Amino acid sequence: MPLEGWDFSWFAGRATEERPSWGYADRVADRLTRATAALDVQTGGGEVMAYALGTARPSMLVAVEAWPPNVGVAARTLAPFGGRVIHSDRIPFRDGTFDLVTSRHPVDTPWPEIARVLRPGGVFLSQQIGAGTNRELAEAMMGPLPAPERQHPGEAAEAAGLEVLEVRSESLRAEFYDVGAVAHFLRKVVWTVPGFEIGKYRDRLRAVHHEINDKGKFVSYARRVLIEARRNAR
Repeated sequence: MPLEGWDFSWFAGRATEERPSWGYADRVADRLTRATAALDVQTGGGEVMAYALGTARPSMLVAVEAWPPNVGVAARTLAPFGGRVIHSDRIPFRDGTFDLVTSRHPVDTPWPEIARVLRPGGVFLSQQIGAGTNRELAEAMMGPLPAPERQHPGEAAEAAGLEVLEVRSESLRAEFYDVGAVAHFLRKVVWTVPGFEIGKYRDRLRAVHHEINDKGKFVSYARRVLIEARRNAR
């Protein structure tokens, strides 16, 4: 049960999650055909970028990733496309380096840094984790939680000086069919229940197991936000 990268094929038959209607990876693929210098922020294992590249080959392709187990995975994934992966939790590039910056499910978005490294007219395209995502699953482990406090991506983009071109949000049904899938998801998507350990949450997991036995599934909802923003050409 690999924890590195963002390959979720292990969950086949054990959990499902609806996909947003906008087709993020295909949108990235379209933007890459017009990009000469592209950066993927918090690339995970590089899987989404590799899919999106197809036949597109920007003259400069870089990804940054902070979690050490993902760095080697991403490097192997993107090497056939001429991509370079940097182990960093920052964006260590000069101002105005990229005409396309992408990021799928960033834990946090460094908006000022993204605006800084975009060229005038350059675009940031991202599928964000919406506030309150998988709240049902988190509360099953931790009990009632306070209302989420997170700045809306559109407001954050404008505050960084970017022009918002599009913002869309959707709530997507996620179903877990056994408690092992729940536990693996929580170990992989670590921000859902910070500090999750099976031993620590054994009683809560047992309650989820009983719910799955009674209802056939445990249902949670992933909130996703698509945002496309541009640095003004001036």
